[in-house]
Amino acid sequence: MEINAVLANFQPSYLLSPSSRSAVSSTRTSLHLFSSQQTRFSPPLFHMRQVLASSSYRNVNEANSRFKSAVVLSDSYSEASELADIEWDNLGFGFIPTDYMYVMKCTQGGSFSKGELQRFGNIELSPSAGVLNYGQGLFEGLKAYRKDDSILLFRPEENALRMRQGAERMCMPSPTVEQFVEAVKETVLANKRWVPPPGKGSLYIRPLLMGSGAVLGLAPAPEYTFLIYVSPVGNYFKEGVAPINLIVEHELHRATPGGTGGVKTIGNYAAVLKAQSAAKAKGYSDVLYLDCVHKKYLEEVSSCNIFVVKGNIISTPAIKGTILPGITRKSIIDVARSQGFQVEERPVEVDELLDADEVFCTGTAVVVSPVGSITYKGKRVSYGLDGFGAVSQQLYSVLTRLQMGLIDDKMNWTVELS
Repeated sequence: MEINAVLANFQPSYLLSPSSRSAVSSTRTSLHLFSSQQTRFSPPLFHMRQVLASSSYRNVNEANSRFKSAVVLSDSYSEASELADIEWDNLGFGFIPTDYMYVMKCTQGGSFSKGELQRFGNIELSPSAGVLNYGQGLFEGLKAYRKDDSILLFRPEENALRMRQGAERMCMPSPTVEQFVEAVKETVLANKRWVPPPGKGSLYIRPLLMGSGAVLGLAPAPEYTFLIYVSPVGNYFKEGVAPINLIVEHELHRATPGGTGGVKTIGNYAAVLKAQSAAKAKGYSDVLYLDCVHKKYLEEVSSCNIFVVKGNIISTPAIKGTILPGITRKSIIDVARSQGFQVEERPVEVDELLDADEVFCTGTAVVVSPVGSITYKGKRVSYGLDGFGAVSQQLYSVLTRLQMGLIDDKMNWTVELS
């Protein structure tokens, strides 16, 4: 059978869907793009080279039929130009599968080379992968916002730098800042239709770095995978921007001096699940952790940093290796100082919560979240249950307007994609 006769009937924008890969295998049809068996994205066209085991088919029509059942037409730009058909008014902070993910690999001691966009789907890992056996993994989180006909990223180079710092601590190679930022841009543009309309939410971007190579003895993995996926999201807490209620945990601890609390490694988050689950079962929104040495200094909430307001002074725990250097934290500090507030990065004692004017949390997921109450050893302190305090409201308004492109970005923090 003449293979070209089959190829002539297909445009170069056909892609394997995740669900159809087994069908392709069963019909002995393989798709190869740039010598890879994975689907790759190269705007403005998807370039495809098809290798057909021609002896499997009696004629061109049968080959056409088999091939059509195994592929899905996907015009990248028509997809990206139209909004996805979901209920944008009811977005929570939950995972929604999108169209594409970005994948890049390298070996231990090597450097990451050019990655590729693939159809979103499951990945294969050896049961002996370093990330599964020894927790050798990091992740990042950042957001994209829709502004008219463009998309805005917020400080992606900061996430790239933080991942590189974490990778050094976890004995992993890491993409360069330029590779990281370009990969984020490609992934967001490929999933443009999933960026919520203005005011409806944001596109959460989750870069992962993991030891994907097989290793049995305790050692760095021989291979590493950098992967980015995205999901449209709304508010992180079910309360939305309403005040959250925290409980101080004084027995279990999130991090220890000399440990990995200051980097965004995956194990840090598994360690908070026990205390967080217990707190939520009692009706609290989340847990506020203390230092593990003196058990009296504030550290952070499960997934966000903490700020305490008294008059014109805003205090937050200093970064000393046990607290994640949050990018939203860093941004809020700069915004607060630009607004005339005095910001102190220092040890903050738990007793200071008793007479604080306001308390709020910051993080990529929550942005700025007002704290309505904190319970410590059975004593509950309230800060106002009606919404933001004056200070947190002011900072929230400035930061979110910057992120969404509603005010002039004098900080040069946003990156515009079109």
